[in-house]
Amino acid sequence: MNQLVKNIALTLMVSLMANTAMAADPLPKKESALDLDALLKQLEQGQFQQSKQNTQREKDFAQQRAEQDQMLRDAGKLRDNALTTSETLETQFEENEFKLGDLNDALTKRLGSLKELFGVLQQVAGDTKSKFFNSVISAQIPNRAEFLDEMAQSMGSSSKLASIDEIERVWFEMQREMTESGKVTRFNADVVEAGGAKVSKEVVRVGTFALIADGKYLDYEGATNSLGELIRQPAGRYTASAQELQTSNGDLVEFGLDPTGGSILKLLVQAPSLKERVEQGGLVGYIILIVGALGLLLALERLITLTLIKAKVNKQLKSDKFTDNNPLGRVMQVRDKYPRADTESLELHLTEAILGEIPKLSRNLTMIKIISVVAPLMGLLGTVTGMINTFQAITLFGTGDPKLMAGGISTALVTTVLGLVVAIPMTLLYAMLNTRSKDVVFILQEQASGVIAERAERMETSSTPSA
Repeated sequence: MNQLVKNIALTLMVSLMANTAMAADPLPKKESALDLDALLKQLEQGQFQQSKQNTQREKDFAQQRAEQDQMLRDAGKLRDNALTTSETLETQFEENEFKLGDLNDALTKRLGSLKELFGVLQQVAGDTKSKFFNSVISAQIPNRAEFLDEMAQSMGSSSKLASIDEIERVWFEMQREMTESGKVTRFNADVVEAGGAKVSKEVVRVGTFALIADGKYLDYEGATNSLGELIRQPAGRYTASAQELQTSNGDLVEFGLDPTGGSILKLLVQAPSLKERVEQGGLVGYIILIVGALGLLLALERLITLTLIKAKVNKQLKSDKFTDNNPLGRVMQVRDKYPRADTESLELHLTEAILGEIPKLSRNLTMIKIISVVAPLMGLLGTVTGMINTFQAITLFGTGDPKLMAGGISTALVTTVLGLVVAIPMTLLYAMLNTRSKDVVFILQEQASGVIAERAERMETSSTPSA
């Protein structure tokens, strides 16, 4: 039984090996193993082919290993050569360092005090370069800063010594800067106008302080070596002096100088004009101005009217003929209208006539007084509105950027100023006009009292019996 099992297992193993061999080198179907002898023959052929393949593989592996060993030997030789070269270069580098040190020491000894001279020259060249770069004289004499910049860089980076010509040129440029700073010269240059057009114009340079063309101040840009009109010009008195200097023929002209090189001029340009200050007041500011203009017109009308009335009244005082073109003449005509009235009746008639003249004399004075009171209140309203806007900006954005609060603060301050500007002259005008009106009324009352006294005396004389 055991022998039978062994034979079956052996048969299965042989079958598997035969299938493997057939898979490696399949035979035609006609040559398939039909018995055990043929199967054994196939197994022998498969083993032979496998042994042949293994021999070829071992041969290839040995050949590749030899090539790798050769590559390893070549890499070792390269490494040894590189190490040798590195040692040689290190030795040469150390020797060169010693040589450079000796040469530097020799150069320092030979330079002596000249080394300090070249150091100072390099520093002066650097400082002068920045000055020339922003100097308005460079608009007339360009490319001065480039020379100094190149010399300072070459002396600093490569320890190159400056030549005699270069040293003399530095001295010459500094002397020319000082000489030109005391001159007022004219030259032609391209100027970029405020609208963007580039036009060739005659430019007047005032030392190192200002450049003007066509009576307008110019700005010099050193980076591009270009001239341009200031978008905003300073106040009128400065532009007027610039225009006068432009057209001058050598006469003395009062001209404003900016010794800071343009800083003060830029501040003057940034200062808001009167129109811009009024615009900062917003809607409340415009309303205050409209109310003030209305009050001014009323005050001018009253001033002219009362002046004419006062002149006519004064003329009437010097005349015995009463006319109705003035209040005094109309009041005096009441006396002639009632020649036989008693004193009390005449007094009532005169009082009635005077009361009829008072509204004509005091017309619109109440409105002027109201405007003088309302204007500061409107300014206070604008102040409160501006502060509300300021606090809203603080609530939303904090206090980090003052520009966010500038609008509300400007409104608050400008409206207060506008309110006071309107209220103060309106108050003075009201006081003056009210005084003139009362002066005329006092004249009327005075003359009326004289008429009543005259009538009373006449009636008393007529009622007294003769002796």
